[in-house]
Amino acid sequence: MNKSRRAFVKASAVAGLPLFNIGTAGASPNGMLNHASFGVTGMANRDLKTLVRSDHLKLVAVADVDETALATVREEFPDVRVYKDWRVLLEKEHKNLDSVNVSTPDHMHAPIGVSAMNLGLHVYGQKPLAQTLYETRRMAEIAKEKGVVTQMGTQLTSSTYERLAVKMIQDGVIGKVKEVHIFSNKTWGDPQPLPDRSDPVPAGLDWDLWCGIAAERPYIKGGYHPKTWRKRLDFGTGTLGDMGCHIYSPMFAALGLRAPLAVKSVGAVPNETNWAIDEKLEYVFPGNRYTAGKTVKATWCDGSVRPPREFVEMFGEKMPRQGGVYIGTDGILLVPHGGLPVPYPREKFADYRYPKFPARDHYKDFIAAACGENVKPLADFHDYGGPLTETVLLGSLATRFPDERLEWDAANLRFINSSAANAFVRREYREGWEVEGVS
Repeated sequence: MNKSRRAFVKASAVAGLPLFNIGTAGASPNGMLNHASFGVTGMANRDLKTLVRSDHLKLVAVADVDETALATVREEFPDVRVYKDWRVLLEKEHKNLDSVNVSTPDHMHAPIGVSAMNLGLHVYGQKPLAQTLYETRRMAEIAKEKGVVTQMGTQLTSSTYERLAVKMIQDGVIGKVKEVHIFSNKTWGDPQPLPDRSDPVPAGLDWDLWCGIAAERPYIKGGYHPKTWRKRLDFGTGTLGDMGCHIYSPMFAALGLRAPLAVKSVGAVPNETNWAIDEKLEYVFPGNRYTAGKTVKATWCDGSVRPPREFVEMFGEKMPRQGGVYIGTDGILLVPHGGLPVPYPREKFADYRYPKFPARDHYKDFIAAACGENVKPLADFHDYGGPLTETVLLGSLATRFPDERLEWDAANLRFINSSAANAFVRREYREGWEVEGVS
């Protein structure tokens, strides 16, 4: 990395210089957001394409480490300024911007997101909010400190189906909740260690920039870029990190659950480089007015590990590959991921009529709020996205310590009974990539 980029990381990107420390953000004065996208392929492409449909958002710049991806952007948006280095984009464009979306691999969510918020920019950030518990907490705190509008990319949080599930549970359709099972069939892990080799870096890919805050390492074809990074400990968060923020969200919103009291991994264990397949986690949360007891248990499983067979027998062909089962004192609610929630037993709820309420749009809410309208995004970083991501990442971390009940002190961001687990609450950034307030 050259000296100018190193200097930017240590000063400009962290808003440490007066030039960049512009304080809290304000609404766009003309109802139009000048916007930049960090990432342009995969989920970034979906975020970008959806955001630019708005008449209140203008794309002015993008950054991506892959020249092939940038070439596509140049064709579709010829007037947009393109950068390989996200730091250069912020350095040169921050005065021209109101908002950004951060849609990169997980390990770069926090450094880019914090740098943007420190410059007073509104941020739409993909899930999980960050890769570590410490980064996630700081993302939430800085969002509040800077007064920026934020929205985490759990799009279904704003969907009619998920909001129906939340209302049904809070209305007591199934009574008080006794237990929750949430699950995904995805397999963002790898039981095999990464091969010990070095392959040629593809033309146009800046491998050093792609590694970002992570330690330097050889490029391995098929090992990281463009999709398999989710499996790797240093870059992704596994199946739980990928899907957990989506599938935990109805439970989080409906029951008002925030920090768990404890978490225990009873499934597969990651190896030296990769997250595990077939995870199973047991969380214990403090109870409240929506739960049947003083505590409530929530169990997560993924891959080939499935919820208890009794549910498969009960739901039959309606049993989804991903979703949640909420066991109440007066019934059971099946909440398929992205599908209509259904109360059981069916004969008991044959006459149930779903409530109606206005539709919401996750992206439009973010844009409207950033333009100064009286709209509160449902997955803002401080009140929702941060606490939700912390819960998810506690499970990911716990897989490193199988069969240990890890007791969590959320206020102090530490485990009460495991110094070994505390070592994974935050990570060390690569020298020269430090971002003040998060690294």
